[in-house]
Amino acid sequence: MAVAPTCARIDTGISGFDDILSGGLPAGQMYLIEGTPGTGKTTLAMQFIRAAILKGESALYITLSESKRELEATALSHGWSADQLSIAEFVPDEASISPEQQYTVFHPSELELASTIQKLTHLIEERKPARLVIDSLSELRLLASDTMRYRRQVLALKQFFADRDTTVLLLDDRSAEGSDMQLQSIAHGVIRLAQVQRSYGVTRRQIEIIKLRGSSFREGFHDYVIQTGGIRIFPRLIANEHAGVFENKRVESGVASLDAMFGGGINRGSSTLLVGPTGCGKSSIAILYAYAAAKRGDRAIVYSFDEVLRTAQERAEALGLPVRDEIAKGTLAMSQIDPAELSPGEFIWQIRADVQEKDTRVVVIDSLNGFLNAMPGERDLVLQLHELIAFLNQQGVATIIILTQHGLVGSMHAEIDVSYLADNVVLLRFFEAEGEMRRVISVVKQRSGSHELNLREFHLRDIGIDVGDPLTNLRGILTGVPEIITENGNRKGEA
Repeated sequence: MAVAPTCARIDTGISGFDDILSGGLPAGQMYLIEGTPGTGKTTLAMQFIRAAILKGESALYITLSESKRELEATALSHGWSADQLSIAEFVPDEASISPEQQYTVFHPSELELASTIQKLTHLIEERKPARLVIDSLSELRLLASDTMRYRRQVLALKQFFADRDTTVLLLDDRSAEGSDMQLQSIAHGVIRLAQVQRSYGVTRRQIEIIKLRGSSFREGFHDYVIQTGGIRIFPRLIANEHAGVFENKRVESGVASLDAMFGGGINRGSSTLLVGPTGCGKSSIAILYAYAAAKRGDRAIVYSFDEVLRTAQERAEALGLPVRDEIAKGTLAMSQIDPAELSPGEFIWQIRADVQEKDTRVVVIDSLNGFLNAMPGERDLVLQLHELIAFLNQQGVATIIILTQHGLVGSMHAEIDVSYLADNVVLLRFFEAEGEMRRVISVVKQRSGSHELNLREFHLRDIGIDVGDPLTNLRGILTGVPEIITENGNRKGEA
């Protein structure tokens, strides 16, 4: 992080952008916005100009590449009117096709760059904007005969703007990689927009502040999307910034024997990992806690990656949990997540907004496998999950995360070990006894308070979930094929 800001900051028109800028852009400086075509530079710049005009401030968008008509069409696609933008179409002399504009004696760069800069400064003197966008620098770069001349012209522009207290955004499509460092060293701040290609689904976009001279900002990559209405940025979650105070009490499931395994229920402000093979009842246990919280009036939400909502709701109601009634009341929500259309940053932001804006008390993520598998190649997903869990804990939320292991009985393993992230770990297993497959549940870890170490059989019935007494006459249950133990400690059939 840089030192504390020393000058006033201005609203960029994008709340997420202001967040990672620690309140907005320092006023009266020149900034470089760089990114390849399609990253949203023009949209970001339009929002910057529009924010000023809506406040009654002077602003100007100078376009050297796209026509005014093209930009107005872009604005219309976002639902903005032309009155909310001040656009000046500026065509360098070299773009003219008239014969009298074609030079034959002098090298074009000797005339066209100087002429273009002169016209630019004259237009700015005439309009006197407090905010200015120049789109794009690649056009000016093409007019220069060499990088030294180009750098001198940009330095001259910087000095010109400094004397007029104008906040300037220079857009650059990075078409000439060799000039980037030259430009970055001149600008007061550098913001980079990037596209991250995925093998399936929408392109993921990220924004990063490379530098912001003499000012604080939120470092790292932040996901963003371009949608109708402009760019929306999802700042990287930092859990330590969201410490909260909440009442320390238990979250009960409504099944006394299950709550007894946790010493009276799951602690608020804790995360619980349900681990086991497919079909063993993990989702059913999770929805039980969500439904019980909703019945008490505590809002709960289930994020489903693996199962369509209709199927999940029907399965819950088959267990005697009328979830649709609570959904109608607004105490329970179920959200279908399509990871092909969603980035991790946006998903985490959805959870954060739901907790802070709707006072959600129970969050279920079903499942972690769907989250990890459906977003292949994403970097640092486990670190993002760590921040998310820490944030939810500090907000007093009971978080339930489902992790499916490979296999059905015997030795099993998961794609990733995240048990160290969870405060509580619940193990669910199948075992074979008396010619049928049965289910067993055990709390193997609880950071706060005492818990049972027993294994209990449980059943999924149409009247609800039934958790039985501890299985004291069996051993080897977790292997899938247990042995019956007699009163003298021997296996059944032994002397």
